[in-house]
Amino acid sequence: MPDGSSIEIDIRIASSAWRAALPNPAAAVRRAAVAALKAELPAKAKTGLSILLTDDAEMRKLNAGWRAKDKPTNVLSFPAENAVDPAKPPAYLGDVALGLATCQREAREQKKTLADHVAHLTVHGVLHLIGYDHMDDEQAEAMEPLETEILAGLGIADPYRAVAPAKKKAAKKKAAKKKTVKKAARKAVKKTAAARKKKS
Repeated sequence: MPDGSSIEIDIRIASSAWRAALPNPAAAVRRAAVAALKAELPAKAKTGLSILLTDDAEMRKLNAGWRAKDKPTNVLSFPAENAVDPAKPPAYLGDVALGLATCQREAREQKKTLADHVAHLTVHGVLHLIGYDHMDDEQAEAMEPLETEILAGLGIADPYRAVAPAKKKAAKKKAAKKKTVKKAARKAVKKTAAARKKKS
């Protein structure tokens, strides 16, 4: 993996809350970004990227402006090029942005440390710059195991294993609610039918 002289990672902390949330946020995201690059780029690669650590208000603006989604999100990636050959990366890969409040909320919901979740999202964002995506199952099956492998090298547990039970629980709750609504609807229909029968 190229050392700091061949990879330029510019980190900007736009929200001071990041410094209160993590001991050294710049070092944390740099470590994760380097791990992702190490997994994909050749040893003598020369390239660069930037990482923005900001708040949910700015993430909402970015998400609305670039993705037409008027809400904050955890991480956004802005690749400099549509297609990247990892063997010959461009001089500049692109930009990654992370929103603190959303990261904190997700970490709590998924019962992870904020540091581990931010590391995962940084790896995720950097892989997007290199060309990985998860728009369909085939893409996700290529990207997610790579993320897991990179994070394992950093001593971080598989992030998707922790999320899966939570998703399953949410789906089960939704199904139960749907069943209750259907039951109530059937009851209402029967009641209406009985009332009409009585009138006739």
